[in-house]
Amino acid sequence: MVRIWFYRITAIIAVLLLGIGYFWPGIFWSLIVLAPLIGIGFYDALQKPHTVLRNFPVIGHVRYWFESIRPEIQQYFVESNIDAHPIEREMRSIVYQRAKGALETKPFGTERDVYQTGYEWVAHALTDVPPIESAPRMIIGSSQCKQPYSSSLLNVSGMSYGALSPNAIKALNLGAKKGQFAHNTGEGGISPYHLQGGDLIWQLGTAYFGCRTPTGGFDPEKFREQSARDEVKMIELKLSQGAKPGHGGMLPACKVTEELAEIRGVPVGEDVLSPPRHQEFKTPIQMMEFIARLRELANGKPVGFKLCVGRRLEVLSICKAMRETGIVPDFITVDGGEGGTGAAPLEFSNSVGMPARDAWNIVHNALVGSGLRKEVRIIASGKLMTGFHMVRAMALGADLCNSARAMMFALGCIQALRCNTNKCPTGITTQNPKLYYGLDVDDKFERVYRFHHGSMESLRELMIAMGVRDVDEITPDRFFRRTGDLRAHSFAELYDFLKPDALLNDDDLPVHWRQDWHQARANEFAPLATR
Repeated sequence: MVRIWFYRITAIIAVLLLGIGYFWPGIFWSLIVLAPLIGIGFYDALQKPHTVLRNFPVIGHVRYWFESIRPEIQQYFVESNIDAHPIEREMRSIVYQRAKGALETKPFGTERDVYQTGYEWVAHALTDVPPIESAPRMIIGSSQCKQPYSSSLLNVSGMSYGALSPNAIKALNLGAKKGQFAHNTGEGGISPYHLQGGDLIWQLGTAYFGCRTPTGGFDPEKFREQSARDEVKMIELKLSQGAKPGHGGMLPACKVTEELAEIRGVPVGEDVLSPPRHQEFKTPIQMMEFIARLRELANGKPVGFKLCVGRRLEVLSICKAMRETGIVPDFITVDGGEGGTGAAPLEFSNSVGMPARDAWNIVHNALVGSGLRKEVRIIASGKLMTGFHMVRAMALGADLCNSARAMMFALGCIQALRCNTNKCPTGITTQNPKLYYGLDVDDKFERVYRFHHGSMESLRELMIAMGVRDVDEITPDRFFRRTGDLRAHSFAELYDFLKPDALLNDDDLPVHWRQDWHQARANEFAPLATR
């Protein structure tokens, strides 16, 4: 056993030191190195929690050191350009290049196996279309909205102050201001760092931060005051997010500083609970009534909601509530189960929530089939890095897109996977001033702007190559996926696409859609099934 040899070697060193030290006292200077190592060894051998250290004093620490740098070794020396852990290097690189304004072309062809199952591509067209002179925009606002918003087709997805550092929030907002796109606040409320002149989408989560009563409920007057800000262009009611749908959160007391408490409307130095669901409504009908109330309090600004889809039945219940109440949201942000976050339980991150592509298609179909699609915009969220990702989302039903992780890469994120430790080396996901000091706002907001501009240029060029001039012309028959045995199918073949009002008429419906539509109820999100 190494532990026994440690004791023997320590005894031999002690004898040698005493023997040699008798004739040459200078040998005792070696204790500067030897004494700490021997002390560590005895501590390791006597402690009980770590078996490896108990059996292998001192040298067992090498194992833990290698484990601590495993993500860096994996990222820099092991993974290929197209390995996804969780965002593949090729995608990270294109974001970095666009953010820096560097050369972004690729030599010698694709590294992807185009005959592998899952490979996707978009069909180009021989059709000659007039050039698209500027990046297209999208009007968000139903017939019930008094202040529609002209939105970019790519905006910053929800990331709260607290999850992100002050400098990161400032840079994102200044980039949004220069690029004329929107910055989602995340559910942590509107901080001073959000108020740099960029357009805001104020996200309202289950804890109602920024418009919260002392008991954690919704305060309409605080909401009216905040939503009246000129910077606030839209309000997003967050039902769930892709990384941890159906899971609440706890902000520990140690993080609730005076500044954070003031922004979120909570007591200083106390744990703050974000419940998994809203207190203000329990049914789809009540949710629609709450949305109408928010829109009235916000003087007619667009109000929508964000969710990660769980069951198609719940989406159909919401559509039935829209029809029964006559109230429609102005937009629905659809996140995928692959969504990112600073911290989520492994089971939720890996195995809860519908993947984005399936979810976009289901929400689109539910709105089309129930005759509501023209009123409601769909915003896609979930691992959107490039122009191709955007047009693919649009082919599956989205109108425009949000991105969080791509914007973080534009800020300089290196995917160190330290978001949940407050030790982010790039100063993005930390509240440590010594770390976020290194994030230069003036430099990084320019990078955010350049990434957005480059992505919109990519989208514009792809649309021209496809022979389309409008988002509505990006159809599923233009996209293909290899499904095995060298076969490929278009998205139109792989996914359901309902006809307008098909759910209302029971017209040529797939069986599973018909069953769910008849089972859906406007007065409950989904009936409980029994075995």
